[in-house]
Amino acid sequence: MGIYRLMVVVVMGMLMTGALVAETTKIVFVAGKDSHGPVAHEHTRGNILLAAALKASGLDVETVTVAGGWPKDNAVFEGAKTVVIFCDGGGRHVLNPHVEFYDTLAAKGVGLVCLHYGVETTKGPKTGEKFIEYMGGYFEPHWSVNPHWTAEFKTFPDHPIANGVKPFAVNDEWYFHMRFAPEMKGVTPILTAIAPEATMKRKDGAHSGNPAVRKAVAAGVPQHVAWAFERDNGGRGFGFTGGHYHKNWENDDFRKTVLNAIVWTAKLDVPKGGVKSKTPNTERPAAK
Repeated sequence: MGIYRLMVVVVMGMLMTGALVAETTKIVFVAGKDSHGPVAHEHTRGNILLAAALKASGLDVETVTVAGGWPKDNAVFEGAKTVVIFCDGGGRHVLNPHVEFYDTLAAKGVGLVCLHYGVETTKGPKTGEKFIEYMGGYFEPHWSVNPHWTAEFKTFPDHPIANGVKPFAVNDEWYFHMRFAPEMKGVTPILTAIAPEATMKRKDGAHSGNPAVRKAVAAGVPQHVAWAFERDNGGRGFGFTGGHYHKNWENDDFRKTVLNAIVWTAKLDVPKGGVKSKTPNTERPAAK
């Protein structure tokens, strides 16, 4: 048998066994319990919306959505390329009790995306420092703040997550003054805006203000409210502080930023124009 015919036989055999078939990329969405009524912190509906957009994008992805908190069986994460968490944060963060398990995923290069309140955890080596290890930064109480304001995003970095994203402005509970990895190692800011003085109108507190953030805002220091992170082992993370209002997913560039990020953390190529998706209707169906 000639070498050419041998190669053909080998390739045909691989095709028949599926060895050359592209592997579908599995993305697991974990939603905490909804906590703010029907218009805000709609973790489950938000994840379902994002998962549906990815499925309709034409990308070869498999999405799994878990509602109500961390899954009872960790087997759901088998084969996952990235995990998207949308939940209440601080001491109630769904990942806090499962950091040791996620360590095993991170060691395999599985990505992590945390949305809105999900970027906040408690300070310390078992949580806060782990979040920095996973996604390069987090909301640290008494350092970071959570005011409602209209952030204007005018420029974007040369990064796949910014593919196709155009300048936009959205009113949201944009957290800022994150605690990032030392010297921003591995961190690439994706959405950055100047926080107005009005964001500092509250008294100092765990989420409302502190001398360091007041000084930064007074000086007009740009604040990063979404960022990408590349770990030393090649794993990827993304933090996005917007998402308080469910209706904001109707903003095409707001939504595209997050969809691009999910794809990027799963180590898929982000389309040149970004992940395409139809503008969703976020209104709840009328009660019958």
